[in-house]
Amino acid sequence: MPPRYIWESVKPHLEQTSNGYIIFDDTVLDKRHAQKIALTQRQYSGNAHTTINGIGVVTCVYVNPELDRYWVIDFRIYDKQGDGKSKLDPVRDMLDVFVNSRPVAFSTVLMDSWYATKVLMLFIENLSKKYYCPLKRNRLVDDSNGTPPYQRVDSLEWSDTEQQSSKRVKLNKFPKNHNLPIKGISTKICGRDSKKTV
Repeated sequence: MPPRYIWESVKPHLEQTSNGYIIFDDTVLDKRHAQKIALTQRQYSGNAHTTINGIGVVTCVYVNPELDRYWVIDFRIYDKQGDGKSKLDPVRDMLDVFVNSRPVAFSTVLMDSWYATKVLMLFIENLSKKYYCPLKRNRLVDDSNGTPPYQRVDSLEWSDTEQQSSKRVKLNKFPKNHNLPIKGISTKICGRDSKKTV
């Protein structure tokens, strides 16, 4: 089923708000016991905690926080062998559609650590949207304006004030003076508003 069928089915029922959230997540449909099925490939499965033979699907959910309701509005099959695209490309493709071809009202993108890459985070900022995502424990950051050098995010020291609010850091390989706030010692949630840091 082409992704557009999902949109055509959901659109009449979708209750949008300018404060809406777009959530991206991926899953692997387990096909370990299948001999030959189209679109299957070896890939890591979070459910199985190992690499398995399966079909990768990137899904997009729209959330209206004012109504506490959500709708699946799009998906893409991850088929690197067939189309050469990375797992990040479907997210960029869907965001581009929501902003330019199929306008969807939203302010914020929520995604997991797999998508917390420089390319995708800067792409979302260029769309004038906010984003929030967890950072992997070994992500290199700098909270000292260049001294000492970058360190793992899980080795940062936090003041009492920072523990209650956030800590501003520069992620490794991001543009100069491009600082982001991270929140929570255990979760390391990183977020940014394209007009101001949040």
